Amino acid sequence: MITYTQAHSIDDLNGILALQKKNLARGLSPEEIQSQGFVTVDHTFEQMKNLNDYEKHVIAKDDDKVVAYVLAMTKQSRHDIPILIPMFTIFDEIIFKGKKVCEYNYLVVGQVCVGKEYRGQGIFDGCYAAYQNFYQHRYDFAITEIATSNMRSLQAHKRIGFQNIHEYTSPDGVKWMVVAWDWKKPD
Repeated sequence: MITYTQAHSIDDLNGILALQKKNLARGLSPEEIQSQGFVTVDHTFEQMKNLNDYEKHVIAKDDDKVVAYVLAMTKQSRHDIPILIPMFTIFDEIIFKGKKVCEYNYLVVGQVCVGKEYRGQGIFDGCYAAYQNFYQHRYDFAITEIATSNMRSLQAHKRIGFQNIHEYTSPDGVKWMVVAWDWKKPD
C-alpha cells in the first residue's frame, strides 16, 4: 500500500537519494530520457537534509521504501544548491499575476521523481496532492523549472495544474520552462 507523508528520518532522506541516483539524466539512455523523463540535480546528503530542515520533502512509500518524492525548497535555501542559484535569480525577475515572483511567498519544487516500477499508478498525482495539502496554506504557489526536452515531466505538470509563466535558454544551451501551480486561484 502506498502512503504519502513527509521525510522525517535519515532513512527517508537516503531513500530519496537512492531513487534520485537511479534517475539522473547522466545515467540514462537517450531513449529512457525521451520516454521516461529524468532528474538533473544530484544532491549530497547534507544538501538534502538542509533543504528538509526548512520544509519537509513529500514522499510516497511502499511499506518502508521511498518510491517517489517531491522536494521542497524555500527562498531561504536559494544559496544551498549552487547549480540552482541562477534559477532563483530568474525567479526574481519573472512577472506573475502583476508582481515579481520574488514578491510572493512561494515554494519551489526542487525535483520530483517516481520510481520506474511505480509509474502509471497515479503516484505522481498523489505526491502533488499531498504537497498541496501540506503547503497551500503557507505558500501562494509552487514553482519550478523543467527542461523543455523533458516532455514527460512537462505533460505531467500541466495535468496537475502548473502553467507556463516563463521560458529561457541557459548559458549551456538548455531550454527551460518555468511553471507555477497557483494555490490562491479564486474558485
